Amino acid sequence: MDAVTTPDADDPTTGPTLVFDEKAHAHSVAEDVLGILTGTFLASLGLHLLHAAHAVTGGTAGLSLLLGYATAWPFWLLFAVINVPFALLAVWRRGWDFTIRTIISIALVSVWALVHNALFPITQIEPWYGTLAGNLLAGVGVLILFRHRSSVGGVNIIGLEVQDRTGFRAGWTMMIFDLLIILAAVLVMPWPNVVMSSAGAVLLNLVLALNHRPGRYLGH
Repeated sequence: MDAVTTPDADDPTTGPTLVFDEKAHAHSVAEDVLGILTGTFLASLGLHLLHAAHAVTGGTAGLSLLLGYATAWPFWLLFAVINVPFALLAVWRRGWDFTIRTIISIALVSVWALVHNALFPITQIEPWYGTLAGNLLAGVGVLILFRHRSSVGGVNIIGLEVQDRTGFRAGWTMMIFDLLIILAAVLVMPWPNVVMSSAGAVLLNLVLALNHRPGRYLGH
């Protein structure tokens, strides 16, 4: 009987390795385009459901919804304007590549919002369903954008910066900011809507905190 041999742990051809081929895990241009289109579509669809449920979420999207309830200004305009200072922050802290992708994503979310309003008008929706489903869709959309080195601006940028520098997950940072924004909603919304919105924001950020971890995803 032939002797049974075991792989040599010191042999680089058989031993485990943490060295990955950067080029093998790089997204192609087509993958980035499709990823950003998909992420922005899902995020904007989630916000569309939130608006129909008269709920808010965190970040600049939630702030835009909140100001829209208070002023009747259109979401797409508020979302674009509020994100301008955060785009400048992105240039300073994360470079032009991330910033350009983020600006494109912000613009696409605004455009998708107009598309949803025209082609998917919602006259009635169960509030809890709209809030939870909207945050879930928005969370998955933002997660996809993170995977393709983009974001929807605002607190996303701060969360990513904190995660890169300290390891504290972006989802947890965003959750802290989001809950503060939602607490401000008591000024313009009934408290049951605020409670509902808080639960939804927790769900959104859990999606990010549990799935967007340093080193877990190799694509870039």
